[in-house]
Amino acid sequence: MNKPEQTSGYLLGIDSGNTVIKAAVFDLQGRELAVCNAKMQTAHPQCGFAETDMQAHWLHCVDAVRSALAQSGVQASDVLAVGCSGHGNGLYLLDTQCEPLLAIQSMDARAESLVTDGSLDVAAIQAINGQGIWAAQTPMLLRWLKLNRPELYQRIGAAFLCKDYIGFRLTGECASDRTDMSGCGLIDFVRRDYSADLHALYGIPEAGDYLPSLFESTDVIGGVTDDVAAQLGLSSGTPVVAGLFDVVASALGSGVERTGQASIIAGTWSINQVVVEALPEAGSIFMASCFDRRRFLAIESSATSATNLEWFVHEFCQPERAGADQRGVSVFAVCNERLSSVEPSLDLPIFHPYLYGSGQSSLGRAGFFGVTGWHDRQTLLYAIYEGVVFGHRHHIERLRTAGIDFDSAILTGGGARSDYWAQMFADVLNVEIHLSACSETGARGAAIAAGVGAGTFPDYAAGVAAMTTITRTFKPDQQYQSIYERRYQLFCRLLAAMEPLWDSFSHDTP
Repeated sequence: MNKPEQTSGYLLGIDSGNTVIKAAVFDLQGRELAVCNAKMQTAHPQCGFAETDMQAHWLHCVDAVRSALAQSGVQASDVLAVGCSGHGNGLYLLDTQCEPLLAIQSMDARAESLVTDGSLDVAAIQAINGQGIWAAQTPMLLRWLKLNRPELYQRIGAAFLCKDYIGFRLTGECASDRTDMSGCGLIDFVRRDYSADLHALYGIPEAGDYLPSLFESTDVIGGVTDDVAAQLGLSSGTPVVAGLFDVVASALGSGVERTGQASIIAGTWSINQVVVEALPEAGSIFMASCFDRRRFLAIESSATSATNLEWFVHEFCQPERAGADQRGVSVFAVCNERLSSVEPSLDLPIFHPYLYGSGQSSLGRAGFFGVTGWHDRQTLLYAIYEGVVFGHRHHIERLRTAGIDFDSAILTGGGARSDYWAQMFADVLNVEIHLSACSETGARGAAIAAGVGAGTFPDYAAGVAAMTTITRTFKPDQQYQSIYERRYQLFCRLLAAMEPLWDSFSHDTP
């Protein structure tokens, strides 16, 4: 017998990234009653390494949850369920006594040489996991540890992802879900399960001994333990669901649920993803993830989005920062105002948004092209905005080439806070761009999954309908589309010319 749907109560969503962990309390209509966050530290013990302290990670989670519950005024007994989302890939390890062993974040590059040394049958891996290999991918980090730190590798009791560690601390259960494990390349997409053949291809055939049990995102993995309930201000036994890969949570939390809908996230990463019934040919897109019990997300992404604007504003926009401080507004609001005087034209500089590598190469470099003596900071600022959108389009063209198209998208992340940017996305992509009412989409998506698991909603569609709202829509404006098209083609020609030269910046030889 199906459980009756809840009509009152609250849901707790926890969203854990590489640098910040957030906790948010929502009512069943999606209203955000409170959100609190705590910043986490990244350690770099060697060049290219990115690690975090697992105990500190948990204590930050405790602080965020306690603060959010206190600010919301919600009684512990009224919290129906908890859902967690977290950054994909990287690697979080427990030892054989279930104590924290090592946590590697998804910016880590230690396994880069294993990606390029030709020792793996990438085509065979890709045929099973749909995405091949890359440096911060969970199985590649496991392979690196086995080859380079065998004494630590032998101590592994459990290997899972960021949000799985939070779930473990909440419930005492070692568990993961199919969105995260597929996103990190450890699942056979046909079987929707672990694959001994795939693990052997990675050179870690024993992975089945330490990988956790697999669940659907909405499955309840356990209840909050007595000790943890007292720490957090929750009721003992509050259901905790398996949770989600953060890009899946962000799609749900923004309102994306229907097949063919697109989610574009303009944040640190350029995330471009579409809900599909079947995955395209292996190797045709960067990454894929399970979405629900039968569908998938086709994903094209790289660290090439709004983080470029943050860098430019920090380094070169002191006048705008001073003006913003005087007026008590965001410096980014001032930047948006400055752009109102810049009209798109062929004369403006082109910007490549590759400060932290490109989707095709970790050696990628950013650059302004076509700068002249009459260009000023405002025109360079315009080029940043446009270059980021062109970077998103470059990913979306790969999706379209793979046979995945869409006619509208929901935009979230920092880019969604700028009407100027949202309109540029609509014009450059030639699709309607919708904005969602929620800024904490990852936590909201996790809360929706928790609501389904608790019986509050029968499925994702009902949860999304109840808890998300579209607030603005930007339609493509034909006025500048021919200019954008010509500038995008120039962007691509410059990219083709520069890619062979990027590795020159990494060598001392002429």
